Amino acid sequence: MDAETYLTHAGGYDAETGGVVPSLQPAVTFARGEDHELIGDYLYSRYDSPMFDMVEEVMTHLEGGADAKVFASGLAGAAAIVELVRPGQQLVAPAVMYHGGQDWMRRAAERRGFTLDLFDASDPTALARAVKPGRTSLVWIETPVNPTFDIIDIAAAASVAHEAGAILAVDSTVAPPVTQCPLEHGADLVFHSATKYLNGHSDVLAGVVVTGEDDDRWQEIRDVRRLSGAVPGPFAAWLLIRGLRTLHLRYARQSESAMTIARHLEGHPAISHVMYPGLESHPSHDVARRQMTNGFGGMLSIRVRGGRERAEQAVRDARVWTRATSLGSIESFIEHRATVEGPHSVVPDDLIRLSTGIESVADLIADLTTVLA
Repeated sequence: MDAETYLTHAGGYDAETGGVVPSLQPAVTFARGEDHELIGDYLYSRYDSPMFDMVEEVMTHLEGGADAKVFASGLAGAAAIVELVRPGQQLVAPAVMYHGGQDWMRRAAERRGFTLDLFDASDPTALARAVKPGRTSLVWIETPVNPTFDIIDIAAAASVAHEAGAILAVDSTVAPPVTQCPLEHGADLVFHSATKYLNGHSDVLAGVVVTGEDDDRWQEIRDVRRLSGAVPGPFAAWLLIRGLRTLHLRYARQSESAMTIARHLEGHPAISHVMYPGLESHPSHDVARRQMTNGFGGMLSIRVRGGRERAEQAVRDARVWTRATSLGSIESFIEHRATVEGPHSVVPDDLIRLSTGIESVADLIADLTTVLA
């Protein structure tokens, strides 16, 4: 079954009533019979829920994995993966990545006694130099890298990680499984902030982790979720299924619009760089084309001539683009990323990050043309 057909029917229908959308089961606890045995398959929603099962089945299928778990937020899912790193071991991650995830890695490394080493994702040889065979436990990559939109070769990263005795986790938030499936390229774990493209409507906080194998490491991640209670509410899971049903349509529109915008802005006198992996001028376009088989996404960044002050002013002047911190939603977002990340940001201070929504691309371009004039 094609992904478009599968997603349209994600979660199925209500077998009891015939309702064509999945039912919402909000129960926290589940009844037992007179013999104290559970009546159904569920005990308590901190462990599992029929609402979680729907999301996890869809994500396991889309990613081609062995199992999936939904979390209360993207960061909760990332934190569960970081729990795999033991004292004295090494975690390797990109220097530029989702800053909340990197903040958690720094905190965990300091308190749990492992080493965090960061590499330059724009250098294809940097990862191999960063790992320490026998010590590296987890290699974390993000591709496309947010917000510089460098591309990391997943297969090459998997080879480096496995040769060092480590596992590879890929943050594929910016490239959902309608275009990129990291497990097919050798990754061990795939992570998504489900708040972004998977939901796509700015009304759900959730994360998803998918595994290629149901092994001891995966059991540990399952235990972390169960013991920490890092689960979403049932309505959030239901909304996530609702969003997944249109993922393929939204992603295709957003990719098309982002490509149009990127091509329009290339060579604009007010812009020094357009960062979008769909452009033939992107240094890793060939790798992106191999990994992202159905469009290059709705995310791009631009670097504005005139430095930080000019970039901040352009963001303030935007009218169609919404000044907000998120991505992958139907609304188009604009932000001065260095300001949002704070004083420790390594993002260039002339960089503006754009998340293309589903508005008229002509209106989006007109707004950017005005603020850059």
